[in-house]
Amino acid sequence: MNETFAVIGAGPSGLAAARTLQRAGLLWTGYELAGEVGGLWDINGPRSTVYESAHLISSRTTTQFTEHPMPDGTPDYPGHRALLAYFRDFADRFALRDGYRFHSEVVKAAPSEDGWDVTVRTPSGKTTTRHAGVLLANGTLSEPNVPELPGKFDGEVIHTSAYKRAAQLAGRRVLIVGAGNSGCDIAVDAVHHAASVDISVRRGYHFVPKYLFGRPADTLNQGRPLPARIKQAIDGRVLKLFTGDPTRFGFPAPDHRIYESHPIVNSLILHHLGHGDLAVRPDVARLDGDGVVFRDGTRGAYDLVILATGYRLHYPFVDPSLLRWRGAAPDLHLNIFSDAAPGLFVLGMIEASGIGWQGRYEQAELVAAYLLARRDAPERAAAFDAAVRGPRPDLSGGYRYLGLDRMAYYVNKDAYRTAVRAATAALRGEG
Repeated sequence: MNETFAVIGAGPSGLAAARTLQRAGLLWTGYELAGEVGGLWDINGPRSTVYESAHLISSRTTTQFTEHPMPDGTPDYPGHRALLAYFRDFADRFALRDGYRFHSEVVKAAPSEDGWDVTVRTPSGKTTTRHAGVLLANGTLSEPNVPELPGKFDGEVIHTSAYKRAAQLAGRRVLIVGAGNSGCDIAVDAVHHAASVDISVRRGYHFVPKYLFGRPADTLNQGRPLPARIKQAIDGRVLKLFTGDPTRFGFPAPDHRIYESHPIVNSLILHHLGHGDLAVRPDVARLDGDGVVFRDGTRGAYDLVILATGYRLHYPFVDPSLLRWRGAAPDLHLNIFSDAAPGLFVLGMIEASGIGWQGRYEQAELVAAYLLARRDAPERAAAFDAAVRGPRPDLSGGYRYLGLDRMAYYVNKDAYRTAVRAATAALRGEG
């Protein structure tokens, strides 16, 4: 049997997988659709959804890989070019490119009698290779979630995945549908280039500035985590001091407490709202020729509608039953392990405020520890297999997350990393 494991993707999670397998002495082969490493941070990549103004929304110190810090002088919130250089430097340092097959699109991964068959499409045709297992690390932000809006529109409708640079907005009347982090970023771009800018929202949001007390906001309170209700009370008061009440600018009042949905790390949009550079509109009711009718009956005229409506998890090359899909996300132990498919592991299927790429790296360390235990300590691997088949642990950290599709794989970073580290230690026979 081929003892090599397949790593699908060469973005942050794929590189973390490759590196941890390398460190563990396990053989691997990587498959990447693009011609280089970097994943979505390569703006020219075939599935990249970043745009020219894209920067981290978490600071570099809470985001970077621990064993490979970003260079001195890197800004607190680096842009996509610096991040692409960072990942390529990571790949160079550990000679990870040597293990990848580029321009290789995985079209099927299926279990066989003694492993997994991975079928890949390349410029020269299709090939199938048998592997000992498969680590899915193809990302969570490449498949657009595109809602069907009723009515017809005379202008252009695009998803944020098709937005690359502000020149696309020049002189146009722009409506952005959705106020997630990408939607707010693009709104801030638009005020400098578009003829007019509106942003349509369905619900209220909590806005977090990137700096508090002169420091990156996510570097504060990095000690022992506070209980959820205490942290919400303290941070809610601090945010009101720094950002005020977003309802003053036309946003609805949030229907949830802070951290129960992913916060918007962008206070510049409030700045521009306060200057009259854009306006908040209600949810869209229908498209209407040269404009849009909103739920409150008002109407606006637009040339361009940008759908900032997020992304869907997308693993099209794996039989959905093997991932135990439940609603908008697979039902996996620790968001990694499927009880229906031994040898199949999902990396990067987590969303959490402040978990960073190191959180993904620790996922990969857990998979490597499990694979080594399966080979060298079968009793520990069997105990872990029993946990995979059992009830899912509570990874909420005491927060009551909104029951939205985009929150289907959301976790609390402290609860999650504690659980992953404990499982890794148990598989290694530590403690």
